[in-house]
Amino acid sequence: MMTSRRALSVLGILALMILWIGGVAARQNSGVMNGAKPHVVKLIVDGEIEPILAEYLNAGLDRAAEEHADLVLITMDTPGGLSDSMEQIIQHILRSPVPVAVYVEPAGSRAASAGFFILLSADVAAMSPGTHTGAASPLLELGGIPLNVDDTLKKKILNDATAFLRGYAGTRGRDVSLAETAVVDGKAFTETEAVRGKLVDVVASSESDLLKQLDGKSIRRFDGSTTILHLAGAETEMLERSMREQFLSRIVQPDIFFVLLIVGVLGLYAEFTHPGVIAPGVVGGICMLLALYAMHILPVNVAGIFLVILALGLFILEAKFTSHGVLAAGGIVSMLLGALMLIRSPLTSGGVSLAVALAVTVPFAVLTIFLMRLVIKSRGWKQTTGREQLIGEEGAAIQEFGGGGEAKKGQIRVHGELWSAVSQQPIMKGARVRVLRVDGLTLHVELAGPS
Repeated sequence: MMTSRRALSVLGILALMILWIGGVAARQNSGVMNGAKPHVVKLIVDGEIEPILAEYLNAGLDRAAEEHADLVLITMDTPGGLSDSMEQIIQHILRSPVPVAVYVEPAGSRAASAGFFILLSADVAAMSPGTHTGAASPLLELGGIPLNVDDTLKKKILNDATAFLRGYAGTRGRDVSLAETAVVDGKAFTETEAVRGKLVDVVASSESDLLKQLDGKSIRRFDGSTTILHLAGAETEMLERSMREQFLSRIVQPDIFFVLLIVGVLGLYAEFTHPGVIAPGVVGGICMLLALYAMHILPVNVAGIFLVILALGLFILEAKFTSHGVLAAGGIVSMLLGALMLIRSPLTSGGVSLAVALAVTVPFAVLTIFLMRLVIKSRGWKQTTGREQLIGEEGAAIQEFGGGGEAKKGQIRVHGELWSAVSQQPIMKGARVRVLRVDGLTLHVELAGPS
């Protein structure tokens, strides 16, 4: 019995040792894998900050978290963009369990306006030589045209923007006072000025140089925790936009949205005024649905939509009534104002450009008036199909019209066809007759002249 117990004890100890050794080996293998090849997820910002770009960045940050990446590297070259999209990106960066580095590159690139806000929100803010950032003042414009607003409203917009910036820039260790000058005074900074002013952390000549400088660096996360980056020999996984995101990112551009809206309206208008053409209706319907999708995402101003609708009405009235161009001019002005007011954004201009508004409005006005005049003119055209086409046509009597009473009956030949006809006057055989009206299968005629 004692021997059996001792044997069981030895087996138990051996089993525990095997499990312990296996666990140590697994941890060592895991450590070797993680330590030998750190994982960096790379995302690219190379245009305006808009909803589809925000969706792409947020999805990339989520994927990096799922893969337990060591770092998310966002390369940036942007003039700015929509404030709503900017705020979504910043909130996702601040909540990311994976450290985030935003790197302005290559040389000549910028992180302006909304890009400046995003740059300062990162765990690591980096720039390459020959780049700049800042110029983050709210642009009080309407389609590129400066607006005169009262001081109270201007202060409210500036205070809101600076408060948002202070909310995270200080925690990141940035110089908040200097950062505010980019918003209040529209100041911009080169990479040297930015790193000297403690707005960014690193100036790196390339991505590999950046990762080399960050290897072994201790960073303080937004939640107060501290993380040491191990990036030696890191493998970089670049996540590009999907075909869907690339396509949708074009649609939500304000200029493209306006063009889609106008082409959609014009196509449907052409189909309704000229039924059966089909192609304008198909193209117009597709463009209108795409415009409605963009309208759902973009911050669309309802007043701009109403001004575009008013312009369409004025163009139609111009075709109906003689206004010596007054209605057409009013429609053009209305559509231009509608285009410039169509997209609203408190931090960037983010609206339809004046050049695109002019390039679309004038042709739209001409085509709308032209199509409406064709419709009005067609109402006065003579019927060209059916029996009604015979009215006013001339033919020849193939027999003498006779019979009692006032109505004289006979037959005539019109367009090579024989018709029964009646006349209120005698008609000799071979005489020329003119059709007055059609009554069933009988034509009412009169003498048109000698044969």
